[in-house]
Amino acid sequence: MKIEHLKDLATLVSLCKRRGFIFPSSEIYGGINSCWDFGPLGVELKNNLKKVWWNAMTRQEDIVGLDASILMAPQVWKASGHIDGFSDPLVECKKCKSRFRQDNVSGTKCPNCGGELSEPRQFNLMFKTFMGPVEESAAVVYLRPETAQGIYVNFENVQTSMRKKVPFGIAQIGKAFRNEITPGNFIFRTREFEQMEMQYFVKPGTDEKFMESWMKTRMQFYLDFGIKKEKLNFHQHGDKELAHYAKSAFDIQYEFPIGWQEIEGIHNRSDFDLGNHQKLSGKSLLYFDEASKEKYLPYVIETSAGCDRNCLTFLCDAYREEKTAGTVGEDGKDAGEDVRIVLGFHPDIAPIKAAILPLSKKEPLQTYSRNIFKDLSLDNLVQYDETGSIGKRYRRQDEIGTPLCITVDFQTLEDHQVTIRHRDTMKQDRIAVSNLKEYVRNKLKSFAG
Repeated sequence: MKIEHLKDLATLVSLCKRRGFIFPSSEIYGGINSCWDFGPLGVELKNNLKKVWWNAMTRQEDIVGLDASILMAPQVWKASGHIDGFSDPLVECKKCKSRFRQDNVSGTKCPNCGGELSEPRQFNLMFKTFMGPVEESAAVVYLRPETAQGIYVNFENVQTSMRKKVPFGIAQIGKAFRNEITPGNFIFRTREFEQMEMQYFVKPGTDEKFMESWMKTRMQFYLDFGIKKEKLNFHQHGDKELAHYAKSAFDIQYEFPIGWQEIEGIHNRSDFDLGNHQKLSGKSLLYFDEASKEKYLPYVIETSAGCDRNCLTFLCDAYREEKTAGTVGEDGKDAGEDVRIVLGFHPDIAPIKAAILPLSKKEPLQTYSRNIFKDLSLDNLVQYDETGSIGKRYRRQDEIGTPLCITVDFQTLEDHQVTIRHRDTMKQDRIAVSNLKEYVRNKLKSFAG
């Protein structure tokens, strides 16, 4: 058997639409650039990813959660530097009017039509809107370009209400919006996206130690949930790459079909954010350390991941094609190469944990199968499928990454046993229905996929 991994995003885009993971937004109207809708399986994949991230963060003693507002006081973005500095250099073709980020083009000619490009000008990436019924400058607000600032302005609220001592962290999952000049590559870069961020507040002087610790922790997260080690690496930001707030920064990169790209950033933000909010608001954000009897502005170690981009990472890494040579039929003709498409998700990430497949649509099997479905649905998201041959149904479940398929046949009616087929090995076990829930639970915990 020959195994091939994903070579281009177009293949994945097609699979995601065909199997209900991700659809182009507003498709009946021709779509809208770089906006995507997560379908029934896509939203389950995304929710599973958010769940394992949230548990990895907030099930620790020193990290709590937060859900801050998308709309915030404009002064927040003044203090953070986004109003004055959150921009990209933009060039425009004088002929076809296409716009590009300056760092995405080489030379002075338009990559689309060959026309002359304009001089670069700064383009602010924040979406602007208005609060209230009158569109005037006093009512201007912004859709947040990151979730982190909601954590910083709530630092004192969280610290005092939860009686937290430094070091401690605040985690948040939420929508963010950036008016990207050149979005693209499926859901890799979009204008509306969901972030999973954690800000860890530490005593100045201990920041480098915690930076190193969180780098190891976050890399291990991806390994624990099945991402291939050889597809991951760290990229350190040079002086010219560092954001305005960063003392140091590392990206966790994944090797996509489009090359090595960032999937998560770990940043030492020093006291930049708390210091600027303290200065502009006039409210002290100093932390009193009872042990040392000193006051200081904590430094911040940030871990920042895009949920949508992480979904793309897990989809790309899980995709594989297993090709076996075809057999020769009775007519002497080659049946051709057989290709099995598999999404080899870790079971905690997989949208569907198990599929219930009655061998026939006949009533005794349907009733028996639906009772199993109801029983297993109490613990996991499972799917009932009675349409098509059993082979085709196995392949459908392989394509959506279902770890286990449970076949109910006529023998089941007599011996009350079902056949369990494993996604990655295609090995089959015969299991008593009375032991099925425990078997499924144990296999999902120990699954090698």
